[in-house]
Amino acid sequence: MTEYQSLAALGWRPFFQQQLTLAELSHTFPARIVEQHKSIITVASESALLNLELQRSMPNMVVGDWILLDDNHRFCRLLDRSTCFRRKAAGSKRDWQLISANVDTAFIICSLNENFNLNRIERYLSLVNEAGAIPVVLLSKCDLSDSPQAFIAAVRGLDNHLSVAAVNCLDSHSVSQLNHWITDGETIVVLGSSGVGKSTLINTLLGAEKQATASIREEDDKGRHTTTRRSLIPVPTGGLILDTPGMREMQLAECREGILATFSDIEALANQCRFTDCQHQTEPGCAVRKAIEAGEMDPRRLGNYLKLRKEEAINSASLSEKRAKEKALGKFYKRTLTESQKLKGREVGY
Repeated sequence: MTEYQSLAALGWRPFFQQQLTLAELSHTFPARIVEQHKSIITVASESALLNLELQRSMPNMVVGDWILLDDNHRFCRLLDRSTCFRRKAAGSKRDWQLISANVDTAFIICSLNENFNLNRIERYLSLVNEAGAIPVVLLSKCDLSDSPQAFIAAVRGLDNHLSVAAVNCLDSHSVSQLNHWITDGETIVVLGSSGVGKSTLINTLLGAEKQATASIREEDDKGRHTTTRRSLIPVPTGGLILDTPGMREMQLAECREGILATFSDIEALANQCRFTDCQHQTEPGCAVRKAIEAGEMDPRRLGNYLKLRKEEAINSASLSEKRAKEKALGKFYKRTLTESQKLKGREVGY
């Protein structure tokens, strides 16, 4: 693929270089996963674009990951991630679903129609803050709104330091304001519900119709899934952008620090509550409730904070229980194998 001219253009950093041993520097080379299918991953290196068949012995990988290959293009190992986006698998499954890895900035897209939802934006912010990437909220379809500034103000009310921009994803001039974040070697992930304009935005940035798009349903402004796989795409002006399938459900798990960072104002007030275990409901001396009563905080925000905290605790406990069971099962298999090896070759006495 001619777009990739160097490891630096692919997002290679000292963070990854420092993980390599002297032997690996001599006998392996790094490659980045740029596309993911059910049983195959596509990886890009300085010199080639390769398809690798996934094996059961390989770790769980996702687009954005860096791996090491030997001279015969065989998988050696997965490098540690600088950032990782993951969610609890949809439905009742007790497992992780990886979204992307080694991302620098996350564009959280919310359209200025019935899709606009501050609760959803806070959910995505929790995910991004937990991953350690820089969040940028993009309000798409601003050309259809009579008052985009009111929406911008509402989002900035969540965090004064949050970057927010209103864009028309079909207009290259409007999208050009995002060039500040899309620079050489930087990796951007685009997150949001179906139909908010993720693929349209990427097509405008690329200057080509590379991602499929579809109109929303007029009766309820709901989007249709158009992106069915994750792919990391070079932007002509520099940087890499990762499109993701729209997520109708995004359950948080093991995301406590991300939630605390997203609701840092509530956390600051909570330190002033009379009781250290205050639930911010009916307890006397609650600084959070006092701020709400004084009109200094939206009760919606507290409600969503409590909801996300509860959801995160339940999901984290569920995943922790699954890991404990898997660990116990692994110990059982190991113990059984050890015992069978001790008995191997022995004659049974009568």
